[in-house]
Amino acid sequence: MANRVGITDTVLRDAHQSLLATRMRTADMLPVCEQLDAVGFHSLEMWGGATFDSAMRFLGEDPWERLRLLRRALPNTPLQMLLRGQNVVGYKHYPDDVVEAFIVLAARNGIDIFRIFDALNDTRNMRYAMEIVKREKKHVQATISYTLSPVHGIEKFVALAEELADLGADSICIKDMAGLLSPYPTAELVAALKKRVALPIQLHTHYTSGMASMVLLKGVEAGVDVVDTAISSMALLTSQAPTESLVSALKSTPRDTGLDLARLAEIARYFAEVRRRYLRFESGIAGVDVNVLEFQIPGGMLSNLVSQLREQNAEDKYMEVLAEVPRVRKEMGYPPLVTPSSQIVGTQATLNVVLGERYKIVPEEVKNYFRGYYGRPPAPMDEAIRAKVIGAEKPIDGRPADQLEPGMDKARALLGDLARGEEDVVSAALFPQVAKPFLQALRAGTDRDAAMAAAVAAVLLKQRERSAVPAPGGASAGAWKAAARAGRATAGIGIY
Repeated sequence: MANRVGITDTVLRDAHQSLLATRMRTADMLPVCEQLDAVGFHSLEMWGGATFDSAMRFLGEDPWERLRLLRRALPNTPLQMLLRGQNVVGYKHYPDDVVEAFIVLAARNGIDIFRIFDALNDTRNMRYAMEIVKREKKHVQATISYTLSPVHGIEKFVALAEELADLGADSICIKDMAGLLSPYPTAELVAALKKRVALPIQLHTHYTSGMASMVLLKGVEAGVDVVDTAISSMALLTSQAPTESLVSALKSTPRDTGLDLARLAEIARYFAEVRRRYLRFESGIAGVDVNVLEFQIPGGMLSNLVSQLREQNAEDKYMEVLAEVPRVRKEMGYPPLVTPSSQIVGTQATLNVVLGERYKIVPEEVKNYFRGYYGRPPAPMDEAIRAKVIGAEKPIDGRPADQLEPGMDKARALLGDLARGEEDVVSAALFPQVAKPFLQALRAGTDRDAAMAAAVAAVLLKQRERSAVPAPGGASAGAWKAAARAGRATAGIGIY
């Protein structure tokens, strides 16, 4: 069926990042990979975002090893990652040599699709990453970071998509990280994109506001090509809409996904058991968060605000902080609230309320934002606030990364003989204060959890190789899957 909707399942990345503070271990992913690989997903999002940092910082795991293990365990399914443009998988801009090295190694180790976004929708911060992905013959999914504000609308988003298409995008993603999309604007945006941009369109949203399933259905009706969902036991709340629900809703329609509900149910049962092991990391949100609708704040940002206020023993200031966030956001030029702008806006709003005086204390990240080091905001900043924050300093006008010195040689010098390969050097270039202690612990043999995960992974992979599970075929495996298999055999990939 030529008009089927593709499904990207996020259970291995965004679902647990949203629900379980990015704490799912590789050893809990590998046992179900055989079933995941047989489903016929358009792709699996399984790397990038916060998972890289969290693997080393909290789990004692090598993120590169996770990628290699999942690539071997999922030979028939395109693997997808979230790349924060010039921020890579971090929280600041990195020099071009670090961006290039990261992408080259990610492609070499198994990533097929790079979903690239910038927190300000500043294409200058996406262009270089897009060029390197294209050079490596991988798929560039350029991203619109969706938000609501007086300066954002359908025309602005379509114009951005047209610019991204001109820069060489292979597909466009509407990334609604806050769950702000509602059904009818979704249909309008998708229809406008399909009319003016000759590329496949993918739709990503969160269930935070309770509208995600309706949003996806209206997007499908308007012609969207692929949607992001999460297996049901890792869906809803601040995660994505349930995969099985959409598959069932579209069954026997012209947009039928062709996926097998019984197979999905088996996977859901597995992750229901896994989720119980991570109860202490659950957000505590019990249902729809109306604050998202009223204050237009992402669910993940809400949990961070609560954490910051708790540390300051100021939880009674929660509603004041929620009201302050839109004010700070306006003064900063209405940035979409996604990493790192959500952290920048949220931290300053919290300080303004807790200290009882606006901009009395300003973190360096906020100063750098007003200096232009994160890029060009969607609207002009408040000049009076900028003067209060950085005084008479003149903000930069060019591409922020052009101000940076190369970083790879510094990372090599930092690690010395600790580096086992270029992957470790990249890790140190991105997170020097995390990567070096992590590698020292590995060398000393003190990271028992990582060693145990690696041992479990080795056993599982041996079992997988002995079973030699064939690739899924028939109705649930489209031409994109054949292209993906052929592409990986020649170090490239052609999908969509």
